[in-house]
Amino acid sequence: MANRPVYQFSARQILLFAFATAIVAVAATAVLYSVRDSWGTVDPSNTAFAETTVIPEGISDPQTVSDEQNSIEVYRNVSPGVAFINTTAVRETMFGSQEGRGNGSGSVIDTNGHILTNYHVVEGAQKLTVSFGGEKVYDATYVGGDPDTDLAVIKIVPPASGLTVVGLGDSDKLVVGQKVLAIGNPFGLDRTLTTGVISGLQRPIRARNNRPIDAAIQTDASINPGNSGGPLLDKYGRMIGINSQILSPAGGSVGVGFAVPINTAKRVIPQLIQFGEVKRPKLGATLPSVADLREQGYRMPVENGLLVLQVVPNSPASAAGLRGLGGDGTINDIITGADGQPMKSLDDLYRLLDRKQFGETVELEIFRNGNRVTVPVKLTPLASSPTRTRRATE
Repeated sequence: MANRPVYQFSARQILLFAFATAIVAVAATAVLYSVRDSWGTVDPSNTAFAETTVIPEGISDPQTVSDEQNSIEVYRNVSPGVAFINTTAVRETMFGSQEGRGNGSGSVIDTNGHILTNYHVVEGAQKLTVSFGGEKVYDATYVGGDPDTDLAVIKIVPPASGLTVVGLGDSDKLVVGQKVLAIGNPFGLDRTLTTGVISGLQRPIRARNNRPIDAAIQTDASINPGNSGGPLLDKYGRMIGINSQILSPAGGSVGVGFAVPINTAKRVIPQLIQFGEVKRPKLGATLPSVADLREQGYRMPVENGLLVLQVVPNSPASAAGLRGLGGDGTINDIITGADGQPMKSLDDLYRLLDRKQFGETVELEIFRNGNRVTVPVKLTPLASSPTRTRRATE
């Protein structure tokens, strides 16, 4: 009988790999912190979470008025619900306390005073204030945030006169070429309107923690720093995206902006309001990419997959019997697929788990001891809270 090759890491390789993983995590945290400076139970009856299927009052049927008149009506009816968010953060440095200020945009999503914005707009802020044009300023509190989708919710005490709620559309029904409008506060210029079209759909972008945000909306409507968190609207004045990023070598608008789809926000908002975070299923294992390891010179028994490097105790991966590296560095398990889909990178697994709920089971295809086996993993909550920086752990 032929001898089967044994694939294993040396003690030195394990130490080097662990060190490299730690450096990546620290670097990701540092980058996330520095980039921050350059950017500036739910009651359904009071929310705009459901799609608005009728034309909002005050906005004419776009087919019956000029494009100019449509823009005027959308802005007039929606802009009172667009918030100008100002943030203040104090940091202790070797030179003493330093105060940093930033600003961004947001949208009122219910009559209770909840405002949807980007996570990077309010991340680390110790003081939040909101205005809607004019001199009145409202103190705001942080409700919850999700760095993985770059979305957050803050709240103000609604005034007696009430608030203008920005209705939500359906980002799954968008087509390239349709008109869109963006309202926000670029460079601190209160409630600025820009218009354009949807330039592309299903664009892959990344949140500040490097997590993939799938199906982003690309638009040529001018988006600049300060627009972050503001609404991208259709011609009926319904929010179909949250303006989040620009692609620009010089740092200004060059007509390539990206918005997080509103249907992504619809999944996130209720959890942010109820829990302050999004509770996502995780396997509970450290899973570096096989392709990345091969590029670094490691000998691997398969071309692609996710190496089970370590397994978190009392996690779904542990309960399913997944095996990390042996004490002598021997490779035990490599995840090559899940629910029939190939797993070439952690992004692939992240996308799959993002569609799962606690209590569901995922079928993992595992390469183990030269054989391919299927291992069912029941998704249960991890004991610890999710990490805030991206690591090769899922």
